[in-house]
Amino acid sequence: MNILVIRFRQMGDAILSTVVLNALRRMFPDATIDFVLNENLCPLFEGHPAIDHIIPFSYDERHSLWRYLHKVWQTVRRDRYDVIIDMRSTPNTLPFVLFSLRSRFRVGLRKPHALSFYNHTVEPCRSDQNIIDHNLSFLRPLAAIAPIPRDATFSLHISDEEQARYQAYLRAEGVDLQRPILLVGVTGKLLSKTWDEDRMTEVLRRMIQTWPNLQFIFNYAPGREKENALRVYEQLGRPKNVFIQVEARSQRELVALCSAATMYFGNEGGARHVVHACGKPSFVVFAPNISKAKWLPQNDIPTEGITAWELGATPDMTNGEAYACITPDAVWERLQKFMDKNVDLGI
Repeated sequence: MNILVIRFRQMGDAILSTVVLNALRRMFPDATIDFVLNENLCPLFEGHPAIDHIIPFSYDERHSLWRYLHKVWQTVRRDRYDVIIDMRSTPNTLPFVLFSLRSRFRVGLRKPHALSFYNHTVEPCRSDQNIIDHNLSFLRPLAAIAPIPRDATFSLHISDEEQARYQAYLRAEGVDLQRPILLVGVTGKLLSKTWDEDRMTEVLRRMIQTWPNLQFIFNYAPGREKENALRVYEQLGRPKNVFIQVEARSQRELVALCSAATMYFGNEGGARHVVHACGKPSFVVFAPNISKAKWLPQNDIPTEGITAWELGATPDMTNGEAYACITPDAVWERLQKFMDKNVDLGI
């Protein structure tokens, strides 16, 4: 059996779609499973045991109609897929099924422009529906030919060699791998999804004072994110257990860093999903415009989130006014309980 899963979009979306790939591998151990995604995300999924072939689409290919259609046609004609799961189901992804109308299972979202081309559809994800449950709903049509496993695991793979190489780098930077490591999403890609910097600094200060054995690594991208992270570091007084110079210089190194970390704390973002996929706990501060019910995955890995709506925010508030409901005291109270229950701090 040949299976194609299509998941264009961002890092977090692609990582969370591996719950479908893992389930498919368990359902059809001998199948060939191919994964279509944006080229810039491909390194994250190298060596993944549920993926046989990664099919990258570059920015130029996705924005040139002729090149895009030609590559889609080549892809589906070469392998003649028995199952196509289109997790985006947009006009851009529709050609995969248009060129594959003989595929036995063509599964997509229930959207007006696509109903006549998919022979099995699922409802779009609601804001109160967890994204993992939604992703697994794409598998329901396949229950006709194989039992669907009850498993909400999404995952990434890192080789022993890659892990050892990155751990050697951490040791060279002064990180003690025998002590707990906290990966901190100290800032966000977008200002509208970034908790107040002073409040983040205050919680980090309390963590440093309360758990002196804990080591901190800030996760940030070059540019504005790095500037914000450095500013928080300065406000904290350049503590010795904050390793501001430690970086993940590639997506593979990010997976290695998350695998070495003990836990994640901070703003919601792609790095948090990597940490969760590596089997590590996380505590997240959600932006008011992000649904916790939808984007906080629930499986065997401990995870907790705090939102403005739990702390008195109302729909008539602006994003900034709602964010202001998330105080350092509120985060600290929940964070302490979470860490006491789920993290070995070696104290």
